[in-house]
Amino acid sequence: MESIMKTFECRLCGACCYGEGGIFLTGNEERRIADFLGISVEIFLQQHCETRHGRVYLRVGEGNYCIFYDQEKKCGIHPVKPERCSLWPYYPALVRDRENWELAMDACPGINPDASFEDFVKEAGK
Repeated sequence: MESIMKTFECRLCGACCYGEGGIFLTGNEERRIADFLGISVEIFLQQHCETRHGRVYLRVGEGNYCIFYDQEKKCGIHPVKPERCSLWPYYPALVRDRENWELAMDACPGINPDASFEDFVKEAGK
């Protein structure tokens, strides 16, 4: 059986948490995060989210990082982070396009620089 090189291991560095919010919530994520924080869904939405283009997004906070990311404490909702966050770096745009993958590799220290694009695509498919 062919072994696949591990292509990604999260280092909680926050590189993927930086930038104007692209993290939208789906399914029961609002409830899961609110429960984790010990607040109502209404308060969670009011304090931590914004609605754009018909979707609920996490807001950005200090330094243009996700509202739940802190340089010292790291991700404040890591155990219940949104699916979008869990998917990183195996986003379809990176799995389909070598140039996008290379850009992501330059930005994310968790992506193994010794892994090939082919290894990355194989691991994404698992």
